[in-house]
Amino acid sequence: MTSKKTGYLLGAIAGAGVMAAAVAGAGMRMPEARAELAPTGLIKASTAPIFAPPPGAPMSFADIFDRVSPAVVSINVTSRVDPSQLRQLPGFPGFPFNIIPRPDGQDDEDGGQGQNGGGRAERGQPRLPTQQSAGSGFFISADGYIVTNNHVVENAETIKVVLKDETELDATVVGRDEATDLAVIKVKGGKGPFPFVNFENSAKPRVGDWVITVGNPFGLGGTATAGIVSAYGRDIGETFVDYIQIDAPINRGNSGGPTFDIYGRVIGVNTAIFSPSGGSVGIGFAIPAEIADAVTKQLINGGKIERGYIGATIQNFTTEMAEAAGLGDQKGAIVADLTPGGPSQRAGLQVGDIVVAVNGQTVRSSSELTRQVARARPGDTLRLEVIREGRRRTIDVRSGVRPSERELAANDNQGGGQGPGAPGSSAAPQAPVLGLSLAPLDEAARNRFNLPADLRGALVRSVDQSSDAGSKGLRAGDVITRANNRAVTGPADVVAAVEAAKKEGRASVLVGVFRNGRTSFLPLKISG
Repeated sequence: MTSKKTGYLLGAIAGAGVMAAAVAGAGMRMPEARAELAPTGLIKASTAPIFAPPPGAPMSFADIFDRVSPAVVSINVTSRVDPSQLRQLPGFPGFPFNIIPRPDGQDDEDGGQGQNGGGRAERGQPRLPTQQSAGSGFFISADGYIVTNNHVVENAETIKVVLKDETELDATVVGRDEATDLAVIKVKGGKGPFPFVNFENSAKPRVGDWVITVGNPFGLGGTATAGIVSAYGRDIGETFVDYIQIDAPINRGNSGGPTFDIYGRVIGVNTAIFSPSGGSVGIGFAIPAEIADAVTKQLINGGKIERGYIGATIQNFTTEMAEAAGLGDQKGAIVADLTPGGPSQRAGLQVGDIVVAVNGQTVRSSSELTRQVARARPGDTLRLEVIREGRRRTIDVRSGVRPSERELAANDNQGGGQGPGAPGSSAAPQAPVLGLSLAPLDEAARNRFNLPADLRGALVRSVDQSSDAGSKGLRAGDVITRANNRAVTGPADVVAAVEAAKKEGRASVLVGVFRNGRTSFLPLKISG
């Protein structure tokens, strides 16, 4: 708070000085102002112009830029458009660093290589459009290794690196890591040694400290911008990274470029911005140096990152869930599903288990559990402390190798394809409970909603839209598989769980809901 007040005060003083100069220029004379102590103890401000920066601010970033900018490069990539992705581009709203295909994605009629470098296609073969994208990067070694973002060089056919002196060099991919969106490339040829910069892993700037970014926004190479560290530990939906938030302007093309502290040390790799318009609004995100340093070293040494894996789908165990389960304010990660034959299933972990610690380290969220598991080497034993049916127990799981993010995403999309529609069960529905009309799960329902033969639970026939279940999106065709952390085989089990919760004085019940091949947990309020 002190620094903010000082900044406002100095700004007001500088403004008064500008006004005084303007009045003098008009032939008027202002009385001389002096700093005097008012009766209240407030120091009156002088009207003399003040040109010195406020305490803690550098007079200029020019020396820093001169020192570090030779290590920063522009990266131009040409790649073929994946036919399966044509309808999905240009990317995710609000995170505009995705590779965007050029709108003029066709080749010249004469078959020559135009701006998109398509070249001639074989007779009878359809020609896929190419896309060009631009990003940033920086040398981390004198022999030509460059750090950038994975999405900058993903699927690249050609990579051109442009140095500060406009020298253009070819480059090849050394290694990529989808999970952290980091990649390492290496230039071919050129006159080394190349200027390079270092990651700073020990001394972190505080929130409010100055930072400077250098990159290639909108193809404008060598652009410097400055700002402050806005926050640490930002979660923007990525599994393995808690991002640094900065307000230094970064835009399309800054992706993969460095964020420096005022000593010229790399504290982060620019990756994403939040923006409703596609341009900078002062909310940017950088991968912390300690993560980038560790990942890039592994990529250089082996070209591949291996992470631990237990084969479990998890979600945050929230305060609301804990209240519904009668566990107070307990936090952790709840197991929603298990990979058949995977490490967790073999070790005896069960759906509905709440993981609260790994190897003695507390787990407060699904992200923390995933990261702690990922740090393990394949073959390591992970000791999971879990809560099952209100009791704590320990389960030892032998870590496997985490599949690629693409493989995991593909597995998530495999499963039952039920959707909203008329109920398919021929059995008579039970009395509504939790705002749900439930029925036994019979063969007619399995066929209608493409449900697995081994799935057990209570089928949702209809939902009272005024209930908590309705507001949370439950719909006909969902299957309640667990209630009060116990398996459900039919509607009677859900009714029993609600009655038990009422007797214990709880206002809600934690249920597991199966939809589209996966289970999710959510608390539902008991009405009436």
